[in-house]
Amino acid sequence: MVGEPHDLLTVVYVEDDERLARLTSQYLRTHGVEVHVVARGDLAVPEVLRVRPDVVLLDVMLPGASGLEVCRRIRERSDVPIVMVTARGEEADRVMGLEGGADDYVVKPFSSRELLARLRAQARRARGRAGPRAERLQVGPLVIDATTMSASLDGVPLVLTTYEHALLRALAERAGRVLTRDQLMELVTGSIDDAFDRSIDVHVSRLRQKLGDDPRQPRFLKTIRGVGYMLSPDPR
Repeated sequence: MVGEPHDLLTVVYVEDDERLARLTSQYLRTHGVEVHVVARGDLAVPEVLRVRPDVVLLDVMLPGASGLEVCRRIRERSDVPIVMVTARGEEADRVMGLEGGADDYVVKPFSSRELLARLRAQARRARGRAGPRAERLQVGPLVIDATTMSASLDGVPLVLTTYEHALLRALAERAGRVLTRDQLMELVTGSIDDAFDRSIDVHVSRLRQKLGDDPRQPRFLKTIRGVGYMLSPDPR
């Protein structure tokens, strides 16, 4: 059944496997998703800029340009949520995708139902509808605004992906509290299914870079060895 209008979302699906693209698109369309299929990596970025989708679903292995390269090119031009599609067991591709700016990943063969849930979750976060919460958070010089999906440090805007924004917000809402990787994964994605050990680590590393944190002596994001991460409640 097609969802209510406010639940409709638009996806650019970059996949060269014609059968998989057709079957997945058919499923998504029956659930109210507008799908634009692109079969080549070198054609993906123009289509994303033209369509301005809610989410990009991006395969890693593509002709013309690899999914990892496409991910980097999109991220240079847009903060649209990107969900990478990787082969089972290819952890290196997942890590590289996350480091290149992807927000999430699914592993082939994937469940169409789970894929739809992940796409909707990414769209909700990008639209600032991840759930009832304070509109504005401040932790020292760090300010996070849920209404505009923006963040700033010392008054300077931070350029964050939707995943990074959700991760930073989850930590800021619990500043001073240590959160395990599983807790962070659940807070950000709503699930710890299919999580792999390094995914949160990669996102935290990227977030640290954008906050200007020295990983050896971080001002904001503290690593609690063997446990997880904590946002300092009083960064100085």
